[in-house]
Amino acid sequence: MKASPNPLEVALPFTGTWKVENSPLRRVPSHGTHLLATTYAIDFVGVDDDGRTAPSVSWHTVLGTEPPDLFFSFGRPILAPVSGQVVAVHDGERDHEARRSQLALLPYLLGQQARLRQGAGAIAGNHVLIQTPDGGAVVGVMHLRSGSLRASFGEQVREGQHIGDCGNSGNSTQPHVHVQAMDRADPWTARGLPLVFRAFDERPAGSTGFIPRRNALPQEASTVRAPAPRPFQ
Repeated sequence: MKASPNPLEVALPFTGTWKVENSPLRRVPSHGTHLLATTYAIDFVGVDDDGRTAPSVSWHTVLGTEPPDLFFSFGRPILAPVSGQVVAVHDGERDHEARRSQLALLPYLLGQQARLRQGAGAIAGNHVLIQTPDGGAVVGVMHLRSGSLRASFGEQVREGQHIGDCGNSGNSTQPHVHVQAMDRADPWTARGLPLVFRAFDERPAGSTGFIPRRNALPQEASTVRAPAPRPFQ
């Protein structure tokens, strides 16, 4: 279950229970493109104990859009996956309506090229990029809630530090957090790097129990549960 070659070891950027989407174990590039260094990126959607992403469904779920704060992910604390220096912070992208409806998804997906022309922020949304102490990698967390960022450019952060909240900014159809590693801070010229998560419990799709994992990637559609974050100074 390990990514290769020489994956970067990081911590899950949250506590609680989340569902895995776009795992590199399913395919590489995980998001169908190498653009913006997303080759090995992975997404997590917050769920409740029953595996639901939201507490209810309505006609909006089938035919329209839904407010982002309906979803369990929205507003959950997002933690630094690594210690290091903050080399980019972007805020100000709005948290737009969520789309579980196929009818609402189609026009949104057709607008993706237009968002790309607006710049990386329109795709990544509000985000924080952290360079590892050895300078060999930059780890990003994307789609954060507008106005929630707690990290500043040039700041030294510690793994497990609260750096923002989960949102629905950028190229996002419902609130989630996107994690990726790359070899430099500029996503237009960076190369995506493989990563693994240091410790988590995983419940594979169709299973009833959690399995401890170390230095691994979770499978597509599995549920992960993160250990408590390390204390930081």
